Amino acid sequence: MFWFMQGLCSLPAFLVVWSSCTFIVPYLIAIFRRDVDVVFPYISDAGANPPESCVFGLMAFISAYAAMATIYSRYKFVEKLNEDTSVVRPCLNKTALWFGMLSCLGMCIVATFQETTQTIVHDIGAMVFFVTGVLYIILQTVISCKAYPYGSSMSVCRARLAVAVIAFLAFFPTVICAYYVKQTSLHRLREDRDYPYHIASAVCEWIVAFSFVCFFLTYIEDFKVFTLQVKMEFVE
Repeated sequence: MFWFMQGLCSLPAFLVVWSSCTFIVPYLIAIFRRDVDVVFPYISDAGANPPESCVFGLMAFISAYAAMATIYSRYKFVEKLNEDTSVVRPCLNKTALWFGMLSCLGMCIVATFQETTQTIVHDIGAMVFFVTGVLYIILQTVISCKAYPYGSSMSVCRARLAVAVIAFLAFFPTVICAYYVKQTSLHRLREDRDYPYHIASAVCEWIVAFSFVCFFLTYIEDFKVFTLQVKMEFVE
């Protein structure tokens, strides 16, 4: 049996590949059309103008639904694990689930409301996406450490901890530096006063986004050991 056919590992594997393409493909299209600068535009800048905005919106929605399925599967896995070991408090697992779902909602908002047309709504969606996303991976790191050795291996726990720390540290420059970026144009000039803030914010935004991707990458090994089934019952 191929590795991607074991358990549910194809789910996080698809999420990792598709989410990476969601960030990269619109960027490449925007570069080809010269809609954004080559050097570190915001992720949303690359999905602001059609046709890349259409591609970004579609791919982001698929990524959000794949993430919801992955997050829920992870929740059920921890729930089942906790039935036998009682090493993780159920409220902690449920809190992580809701943070993950809210992050997916934020991603849908970002994909639907482009920054050039609905800036305020777009920024709110971005904040929901990043804040709850960082909180989700932090809580899942805590859950992984508490569940060891029943859940993940120590190397996976350490990898998740490293990714969570990177995402947490990169989140603050993303928000703080973005506050000082006043220019709304998709093209930036080195002579602009807020250019250093833009570069710092954009770089950290890409780091946080791919931290999420790397975190879901660590799920592949865990998802090999379980499957989910839908049980149907007739209501009498």
